[in-house]
Amino acid sequence: MKIACMAFNILGLNHKTAPVALREKVAFSEDRLAAALRALRQESGVAEAVILSTCNRTELYWSGSATPQDVSQWLERHHGNNVNLTASLYVHQERLAVEHAFNVASGLDSMVLGEAQILGQLKDAYRIAQETGSTGPWLNKLFQSAFSAAKRVRSETRIGANAVSLASAAVSLTRRVYSDLSAHSALMIGAGEMIGLTARHFASAGVKRMVIANRTLARAQAVAAQIKGYAVDLGALDQELAAADIVVSCTASPLPIVTQASASAAVRARRHRPILMIDLAVPRDIDPAIADLDDVYLFSIDDLQQLVDENRQRREAAAGDARAMLDEEVARFLAESRAHDAGPAIRALRDGAEAIRRQTVDQAKRMLASGKTSDEVIDYLANTLTNRLLHATTQALRHASESAEPDLAQALTRLLAEERGRQ
Repeated sequence: MKIACMAFNILGLNHKTAPVALREKVAFSEDRLAAALRALRQESGVAEAVILSTCNRTELYWSGSATPQDVSQWLERHHGNNVNLTASLYVHQERLAVEHAFNVASGLDSMVLGEAQILGQLKDAYRIAQETGSTGPWLNKLFQSAFSAAKRVRSETRIGANAVSLASAAVSLTRRVYSDLSAHSALMIGAGEMIGLTARHFASAGVKRMVIANRTLARAQAVAAQIKGYAVDLGALDQELAAADIVVSCTASPLPIVTQASASAAVRARRHRPILMIDLAVPRDIDPAIADLDDVYLFSIDDLQQLVDENRQRREAAAGDARAMLDEEVARFLAESRAHDAGPAIRALRDGAEAIRRQTVDQAKRMLASGKTSDEVIDYLANTLTNRLLHATTQALRHASESAEPDLAQALTRLLAEERGRQ
């Protein structure tokens, strides 16, 4: 269904349609986004514009008469990479554009289903567009409604309730043992990407004291700086094991770094206060025999992967509820937009009717003043108002019936019949 004057358009590529080698060529850095928006707005037919650029997608939202081909050519010219994007681009317009925007905001189009980060990224893109002056009434309404729909999805479904990455699953598992993470300390063994990500998750979850232990102290210090933690080399491992309530390890060591003997010594030093250990390494960093020790809870990467798989299935189930909810939100948005679009026509119709009323009443007063009877004046008023008020409507009906728009005539006839039925 076409929505007059709305002209919602989205052109983009994402992790589903393009490899990272292509996505990075059309990415927009935040410090250059405002300039790109101003350049896009200068293109003929682009009345409003927002650019969303993340590691997984680049999308151009615009309102106006510019065609997808116009905007695609601008995107290629702007980046000057001499690449043909045609095979990787998707285009959504009108209703499909509204549906896509709502799905993106709610995390239903993300690589990680239901992830919340995209909503913040979309809000940042919209904020920058507002500050640049490239938004207007149509995109303002679209983005504000998309944010409201995403908020409803998050509050009324469990789309984001279950951890679906190893790092977030580690935090989720830890909460089952320690309800208040701020009262506990964590030891991260290793300094690679997985440990860095996991450390950030634990820091965000409220763990106050975090130690990064690594064979190379400088690398441990680099990770620790990101989370305001402490760094030690592996020579201090036994001491830190005794102090840690939570231990997460992920190194490339071919042999276990945490042995049964060192774990037993740590438990004794802790006077049997429990330790949660999570081994994300392959080969394993933590001796599997440690699972036999009292007061130690040991989980492997397979245990976490099973939790992630179960949670992913739960998210898929929640996504069904979320999609049904978004269908309602899209329908409401389109109905409100159509009503808003009809506003000028309704006002013009009422203004015209009011002018006819005034003109006819003035004539009726002159008739009374000239000596016409009240019955004659009443007949004149009734007949003249009926004819004048219905003239434009009957002409439009006749034109629609004679042209290639019979559906319009049938719809108007049906509406008039329903109105009579209510009277």
